[in-house]
Amino acid sequence: MERMTFDLASSSLTEMNTFLHKGLEEGDKRHISVLNPDGAHNIAVGLNHPVTVEIHGHAGYYAGGMNKHARVVIHGSAGTGVAENMMSGSVHVKGFASNGAGATAHGGLLVIDGDAGLRCGISLKGGDIVVGGSVGSFSGFMAQAGHMVICGDAGDALGDSLYEAVIYLRGNVKSLGADAQFEDMTDADYATLAELLSKAGMDHDPKSFKRIASARTLYHWNADANQEY
Repeated sequence: MERMTFDLASSSLTEMNTFLHKGLEEGDKRHISVLNPDGAHNIAVGLNHPVTVEIHGHAGYYAGGMNKHARVVIHGSAGTGVAENMMSGSVHVKGFASNGAGATAHGGLLVIDGDAGLRCGISLKGGDIVVGGSVGSFSGFMAQAGHMVICGDAGDALGDSLYEAVIYLRGNVKSLGADAQFEDMTDADYATLAELLSKAGMDHDPKSFKRIASARTLYHWNADANQEY
């Protein structure tokens, strides 16, 4: 496998991203190392090839956003919107992630070894997210499809206005959001959870998790609810 290195201390982020978009051929599987990222924003965004990009340090906003096919590994922490709108492939944050991690992801797998900030998985549309630590408030807000696995605790309003996405929580939650409820785990849940934990390299017992899903009371407008605005 061909290997390349971009050192952002001596070359520009634009130069690297231009190569990732225009210098790769269909099906390219080379391994690319990024040195001295120094919190730069928009690293490895919109990748369309099955390359591996390893970022050795902290990444800024939107790292690995709109990913398709690539495997992106961040050996550090990530700023707002990591793996935002991901379509496929994987993004692995070895440290912590800031707000909006995995927002609107349609597919692929986002793994965060540490904690995640506010609104993790907001408007999730089919991707899977595994967080080794805890998540901030409003995580899973309006999550429409896919799975969130939270190995730690969760803040306020977890799963507010959930649709068909399912959240698996190992720790405690400060509060559930509107229309979110705890449900009994099934054999299918245990199997799904075991697979996701295995992919994320985590060995928690699936039976230590609780399932949170939509009560489906918000699916249709209720004209008799006597609500005031």
